[in-house]
Amino acid sequence: MSVFLPIILSFAFACIFAPLYIRLARRLNFGQNILSYVKEHEGKQGTPTMGGVIFILPTLIFSLIFTRLSSVTIFIMAVFLSYALVGFLDDFIKIKYKRNLGLRAYQKIIFQLAIAISVAVYVYNNSAFSTVYIPFTSTSVNMGIFIIPFIVLVFLATSNSVNLTDGLDGLAGGTSLCFLIIFVLVNTFYIRTSAVGDSYISALGSINSIAFCAIGSLLGFLMFNHYPAKIFMGDTGSLSLGALVAMLCTLSGTILYLPIIGIMFVISSLSVIIQVLHFKRTHRRVFLMAPFHHHLQHKGIHETKITFIYIVITLLMGLTSLALLGVL
Repeated sequence: MSVFLPIILSFAFACIFAPLYIRLARRLNFGQNILSYVKEHEGKQGTPTMGGVIFILPTLIFSLIFTRLSSVTIFIMAVFLSYALVGFLDDFIKIKYKRNLGLRAYQKIIFQLAIAISVAVYVYNNSAFSTVYIPFTSTSVNMGIFIIPFIVLVFLATSNSVNLTDGLDGLAGGTSLCFLIIFVLVNTFYIRTSAVGDSYISALGSINSIAFCAIGSLLGFLMFNHYPAKIFMGDTGSLSLGALVAMLCTLSGTILYLPIIGIMFVISSLSVIIQVLHFKRTHRRVFLMAPFHHHLQHKGIHETKITFIYIVITLLMGLTSLALLGVL
């Protein structure tokens, strides 16, 4: 029941809340402005956005109900909400001024950097959370002071990678859902095998409970975000979702699993970096369009198939990780 009740209640809340929010968003003209050069998405102009609140709200509510109200839980929720507010501000500017540009890139980075530094300092001051597990083993290392720049880098990379992946119906939500399911299993392995204090084990249990709430909430959101989407998560959802993934992995010590299980997030970012650097050097493109999922679209692959591919690869990487850990 400690597993299924948070998932079921979060799912039910999201399913009930979503139609109400979609109706309100339409009334307030919270419509998405579609990039003119993404021809495949012309029909999505005006689709309600900022739908991240559909999974943010139940995740917050039921995490506070089903986890022990500790400083760890409160801090995770505060970081989750902080990134959501940055995304909300970005979305609000886009909607208000009817354009696709919200906050400028440097403005978003400043906000994200400030939150990431606070997380890094928090982890450094709580030495138990400075432990990082070597993937596929029970071996861990304490990074000491180096944990600070490492966490800042991970937060900036993860939040923006999930944001870049949010380009097709159900893509970021579906990929993140699969990531969180695998994450819970990996984290449970370390809970059972770690020879650490009871307080740290309790914190890891709370982390799993928060993941359960996020899983149920995302399932409810995807009921309305699958193709053809009735609602988009917007930066409100994608930035907060990326931050939550980074936060759970950071505090559980499974941070090095992030680029493995979250390989599709990595591909989204790398495709953009490669495209920009190569174009500046040669004025030629490597991909038809970046991020990579848009390249696949331009190749004629339907977005439902692309979403399916991303989900399957995430699950395969996750199952491989579990097999190498000896969980399967």
